[in-house]
Amino acid sequence: MSANPQYLAPPPLEGSARLWGTIALSAATFMNVLDTSIANVSLPAIAGDLGVSPNQGTWVITSFAVANAIAVPLTGWLSQRFGQVRLFVGSVLLFVVASWMCGLAPNMTTLIAFRALQGFVAGPMIPLSQTLLLASYPRAMAGLAMAMWSMTTLVAPVLGPLLGGWITDNISWSWIFYINIPVGIAAAGATLAIYRKRESQTRQLPIDRVGLALLVLWIGCMQVMLDLGKEYDWFSSGTIVALAAIAVVGFAFFLIWELTDEHPVVDLRLFARRNFWAGTVSISIAYGLFFGNVVILPLWLQQYMGYTATDAGMVMAPVGVLALVLSPLVGKTLAKVDPRKYATFAFIVFAVVLWMRSHFNTQADFRTLLVPTVIQGVAMAFFFIPLMTITLSGLTPDRIPAASGLSNFVRITAGAMGTSISTTLWETRSTLHHAQLVENLGSGNSTMQATLNGLAASGLSPDQALAQINRLVDQQASMLAANDIFWGSAVLFLALIPLVWLSHPQRSAAGGGEAAAGAH
Repeated sequence: MSANPQYLAPPPLEGSARLWGTIALSAATFMNVLDTSIANVSLPAIAGDLGVSPNQGTWVITSFAVANAIAVPLTGWLSQRFGQVRLFVGSVLLFVVASWMCGLAPNMTTLIAFRALQGFVAGPMIPLSQTLLLASYPRAMAGLAMAMWSMTTLVAPVLGPLLGGWITDNISWSWIFYINIPVGIAAAGATLAIYRKRESQTRQLPIDRVGLALLVLWIGCMQVMLDLGKEYDWFSSGTIVALAAIAVVGFAFFLIWELTDEHPVVDLRLFARRNFWAGTVSISIAYGLFFGNVVILPLWLQQYMGYTATDAGMVMAPVGVLALVLSPLVGKTLAKVDPRKYATFAFIVFAVVLWMRSHFNTQADFRTLLVPTVIQGVAMAFFFIPLMTITLSGLTPDRIPAASGLSNFVRITAGAMGTSISTTLWETRSTLHHAQLVENLGSGNSTMQATLNGLAASGLSPDQALAQINRLVDQQASMLAANDIFWGSAVLFLALIPLVWLSHPQRSAAGGGEAAAGAH
């Protein structure tokens, strides 16, 4: 699919240009990833301020996610039409404008519309920052380039809720959007100054209107279904069934059309490469499992363990510490070590962390909760970089934007699915455990009777005493359900290891200029 076989990619950057280029691209990525999670904790404040219910407020997140999911896989096609540097800088500047408009939004309808715009223009930023960064480093340092890039994507989701909560409590929710303006302008200016003479080759591709329409249809329906599923009780709702049916049929037509069209809007032929599909599937399932568990833990702490949002954030925050320390080490040694070994080690550590969490109980103190979180940072450092290196290994530079866009799209979608599946499973398992616990608390149960007598002696009425016991049963049931999910996720991480070994990565080809002989 190379536009011109004679076209040569520009040489790697050197010295301060490479340093500033890395900082500029990372800042834009950080701003983008931060925006996917920063609004979560601010939803009650936004909904209250704009006079809508918190349920309606969730569309602030949904609209961004749907538009972003549609735009990410379009990156390859857009970058061939407009050029990688032009498209990246344009995306960042449009993101700044959309952020400013979000902060000024006078009502919920306007805010949702501007969030959708923000999500759409943000689509090409992550894949292109990856592409431009890989082109800035020599092939032997591709691992280090990926390490620099992944550090921003690992830290931003952790910082997002903490920063969002602090800004909302101390300033105003509008500022969670306004803070993007100086960061975005600086990142766009620096990128343009360093990369403007390194523009990729462009060609006037026809617009695949049918492919684009089908993409919008099935992704939009699937994302809305995932976001509304729990609220609508999944497939007992006609709305969810209709959305699922449209998504499945739309996806089937999309596959057929894209694989037969001469200029597809999404290059699905990349899945013919063994490294690409093995790497993408591994990283996506692992990310879905990771993200699902990242959502469950703070929910359990806040709803049943009496933690505030800030305290729950503090339990989650240290995950980035070891990831930040170890990522550069992984990047530097990746040229000498088989990336499949690193990915295997990461999956084993993830499994150990989740196994530790599956033994939590309602007496777990802050330190007990913190230890697995800190260890998880090790897994994150050894997980992201090697798997992205495997996924992109052996691709020519002109195909990397399409490959990065497509793999990031599958990963982001898997994250959304992981969240929906985990929260739904948690709810159903909690109900099951609640029923089982109540069965054992019949009138003949001596412990139950002693507890009721003790509560009555402390001045509670029989109804109040039963309500107190029900709260304790709820707490136990939710903890047992969370333990089930942690244990199941640990097993799934171990089951993913053989998938990684189906790939045949080239040591030096991450983002390299030659096709990998063993990648098909």
